[in-house]
Amino acid sequence: MKKILIVTADYYKDITASLLKSANNNLNKFSTKIIKVPGVFEVPVVISKNIKKYDGFIALGCVIKGETPHFDFISNAAIQAIMNLSVDSKKPIGNGIITCLNMKQAKARSKKGKEAAKAVISILEQ
Repeated sequence: MKKILIVTADYYKDITASLLKSANNNLNKFSTKIIKVPGVFEVPVVISKNIKKYDGFIALGCVIKGETPHFDFISNAAIQAIMNLSVDSKKPIGNGIITCLNMKQAKARSKKGKEAAKAVISILEQ
């Protein structure tokens, strides 16, 4: 049985819970573990620490734009690090980190975990 690690950034707990619920609906054929981290910035390091232990990964979290450029730095750094990890390890990492301008957008996109899970599954089943 293939193993998938799900790393959730819990800064916006309600949004992440919804992302996780939608991702979990597609993973019954896999062995999964969930690790929670404080924010999106910590997701890549946890995946990196566990890269040899799992066949695939799902990164879940939310970044909402504030009044400073912090949003851009965190979003870009986390997504680039996830892409680099995936390419370097040759393992799928489903990106379920949503980037939104406000909470209304985040709630509307909080089911996107399903898409991240489907992406990982499609690669693992090749």
